[in-house]
Amino acid sequence: MGIAELSSSAQDYLKVIWDLQEWDKGPVQPTAVAERTGMKQSTVSGALGRLVDAGLVTHRPYGKVELTETGRRYAVIMVRRHRLLETFLVQVLGYGWDEVHEEADSLEHAVSDKMVDRIDEYLGHPTADPHGDLIPSAEGDLPLLPTTTRPLSEVAAGLTVRVQRVSDEDPRMLRTLSNYHIGPGCLVQVKSRQAGDELAVSLSDTQSRSGSAPGDLLVLSQEQAALIQVSPI
Repeated sequence: MGIAELSSSAQDYLKVIWDLQEWDKGPVQPTAVAERTGMKQSTVSGALGRLVDAGLVTHRPYGKVELTETGRRYAVIMVRRHRLLETFLVQVLGYGWDEVHEEADSLEHAVSDKMVDRIDEYLGHPTADPHGDLIPSAEGDLPLLPTTTRPLSEVAAGLTVRVQRVSDEDPRMLRTLSNYHIGPGCLVQVKSRQAGDELAVSLSDTQSRSGSAPGDLLVLSQEQAALIQVSPI
């Protein structure tokens, strides 16, 4: 069985499981899959059962979900398609980074491997998409992260960190971050922690997006800050 023989739904589930595993670096629970896909738990359970029967995931009742070797290979194919498409839409077609997730979700099921390879070559073999997510090679290998990352929500007040990745699941937050010129590669400082675990951050890197000046404070909730992965400098 090849990737083309899988339904779009099966392809989506494999990619979601990969994304959750990559982002959280821990066991993936069916509830997390349901939350990410917006599906009912019963629907997700049925889908996972079919993936188990196909030899693509392992899952015991009330236990974690894991990709098999074959499932991982197919998931990487979908992740590569998605992230290269997002990069192409931003760099070539002028989309905003908050606009590309759903577009790539639709296109990734239709493009051929040949087209994906041509896009990769045209873009100069990028190693990360506009959100900082690593792009697997055609062989399924991932570039090495430059350093260990952690959520911005765990950073103490007064520290300056470098943004590595931003989740593309919340377009409104992406638009807000764009307004403050915060994105992968730039430096931000946690100015303070406020009531309710809110974080006040500001841009620290004068070389960052649009050459903007640091200083403007952005207040993020704990949930929003958890969607931003950062590394020490």
